[in-house]
Amino acid sequence: MHHASQAGAGQGTDPTLQSAVDKVKSHVLPLFVVMFIVNYIDRVNIGFVRSQMETDLGIGAAAFGFGAGLFFIGYALFEVPSNLLLQRVGARAWLTRIMLTWGLVATAMAFIQNETHFYVLRFLLGIAEAGFFPGVIYYFTRWLPAAERGKAIAIFLSGSAIASLISGPLSGALLQIEGLGWHGWQWMFFIEGMASVLLCGFVWFWLDSRPHDAKWLEPAEQDALVAAIDEEQRAREAATSVKPSLWALLKDHQIVLFCVIYFCIQLTIYAATFWLPSIIKQMGELSSVEVGFFNSIPWLISIIGMYAFARLAAKWKFQQAWVAAALLIAALGMFVSTTGGPVFAFVAVCFAAIGFKSASSLFWPIPQAYLDARIAAGVIALINSVGNLGGFVAPTTFGLLEQHTGSIQGGLYALAATSVLAAIVVFFARTRPAPSDESGLSSPRLSQSHS
Repeated sequence: MHHASQAGAGQGTDPTLQSAVDKVKSHVLPLFVVMFIVNYIDRVNIGFVRSQMETDLGIGAAAFGFGAGLFFIGYALFEVPSNLLLQRVGARAWLTRIMLTWGLVATAMAFIQNETHFYVLRFLLGIAEAGFFPGVIYYFTRWLPAAERGKAIAIFLSGSAIASLISGPLSGALLQIEGLGWHGWQWMFFIEGMASVLLCGFVWFWLDSRPHDAKWLEPAEQDALVAAIDEEQRAREAATSVKPSLWALLKDHQIVLFCVIYFCIQLTIYAATFWLPSIIKQMGELSSVEVGFFNSIPWLISIIGMYAFARLAAKWKFQQAWVAAALLIAALGMFVSTTGGPVFAFVAVCFAAIGFKSASSLFWPIPQAYLDARIAAGVIALINSVGNLGGFVAPTTFGLLEQHTGSIQGGLYALAATSVLAAIVVFFARTRPAPSDESGLSSPRLSQSHS
């Protein structure tokens, strides 16, 4: 194990460690991106079959919105227990289990006959998927040194962007299938769900739980990886005095602020995700495939926008101002979308998408800079869970509005208002702890000097 000292000295000095890291990235990253794409499609594909489900099953706007949102309640409730089980059972077995159960539930959507079935399965889908995202992040912490992890997570996150692009055309094409007494929407759920079930078999054979189980790494590479990661863990533990409780975290106004800002951002993202296909359908006599292709346009534009914003934020560093600018673009787009016809609304949503998707990616560096590394993972999971509740509130509210007023205009005004509110609130968010905080929650350096 002569690599241990080299690994700790710095990654640049150890070619064995570097080759191990490269192998890990090329072995697991493409699979995780594909898993995330399939995961995202199974989560949002109901947006494309809203009108079909209304015609065939009598599921109205309010029921659709409530069912779309129920997913996030199941997800939020089971996120933490799922993560604890993952650490006990091992990443390989648990990620395969998550994928198998969500694939089976997604497939079962093909057999629903009424609102109750729809509600139950959406809730179960949330429970089944809970822990997938943090599970992958945890996997990276066991397989990659800290310096490599951020890049890996960024590539993994690109999966949701790719999924937003392809979910429309793919679901639209599957909706064309009629046969065996099934409607297009049933075929779409069945085929997209079974894709996850089949993929989980591959996941089981492809992933290993620990570096020392990986046959595709040389023994020296396994040792170098484990030594580097263990060394970082020891350094972290040496710096740890106490882990603050969840209650102490919630008393920190900054963490509450982060939750509020992220919730506002997610509200707009999920409102657009679930209702955009309906807005597109009002533009004219469009086939399912055409609706799917139109649905990709805002997400494609948003990816270009995210990249441009990231470049600007790196050049002129004032993270809060960039988040606020992105939120104001989202607010303006949502507000303007209410003032013209369906085509005009669609163009306005494309403009808004630049804002809300960029705000989402620009937001995360703020809490990461503020939080102590020891508690960052837990707090980020907390912010993510609260933010994801936006995925319950937005579609549910929109569904009720359309059911009772025949229009989602009020909802679009509300989204514009919450984005403006978040744009103001973000200036109260700090990127580093105040000097008075430094006793408990903030700087690991201080606790190190006392320990």
